[in-house]
Amino acid sequence: MKHVVAVASAKGGVGKSTVAANLALALSGVGQKVGLLDADIYGPSIPTMFGVHDRPKITEERRIHPLQRDGIKLISMGFLVPPEKALIWRGPMVMGAIQQLLNDCEWGELDVLIIDLPPGTGDAQLTLVQQVPLGGVVMVTTPQEVALIDVVRGIQMFESTQVPIVGVIENMSGWVCPNCGTVEDIFGKGGGEQTARRYGVPFLGAIPIDPRVVRSGDAGNPVVSSHPDSPAAKAFDSVATQLTEFLAAR
Repeated sequence: MKHVVAVASAKGGVGKSTVAANLALALSGVGQKVGLLDADIYGPSIPTMFGVHDRPKITEERRIHPLQRDGIKLISMGFLVPPEKALIWRGPMVMGAIQQLLNDCEWGELDVLIIDLPPGTGDAQLTLVQQVPLGGVVMVTTPQEVALIDVVRGIQMFESTQVPIVGVIENMSGWVCPNCGTVEDIFGKGGGEQTARRYGVPFLGAIPIDPRVVRSGDAGNPVVSSHPDSPAAKAFDSVATQLTEFLAAR
């Protein structure tokens, strides 16, 4: 792997997995060899978002072969346990599972491995920082204050562990009426950009509220693939370009 990049948020429900999936597709679309690791052990979303529900092949040597969709190599705990099964695990078991998905998987040659982290600043995040040299972390937030408070905690955690911050993405940033074109800032406006400026990290862009993003993810065909000319898809393409430039500079 040339680069390992985490997509993180200290708060759940901000669309982190949506960002990770579409970012992986955007990178793959410009010729990058991409892997996507779903490190959210308790609530894996990547199988649903890519419409992949097969079980990966596991060799006699206990090596895991990732599944593939649109040229992206995928691995998730959601491929290994039934979707209705709740994993009632303590922290050490979660840490061990992340280590196994990361180290025992036959990734092959990759330009970028995207890791979709669970929300928070705990065991999973610390395990990742200790296991691999991260090329950077993309922080995801929504405009409202309750989410911005948490993204600040996430920025501080990764900075304290010497992980470079690629930048901040503001998700669910305004809804454009399809009939009149009026923009409604349902969750507020500009909080992600202001937070990025305050902490001296890049602002990567705003992803608008678009029902097609939700429908495409639920249908297993993320918006970058299903509606490539939509404003949301173009915003993800812009983030992918900035990430590529960031990694090239390092």
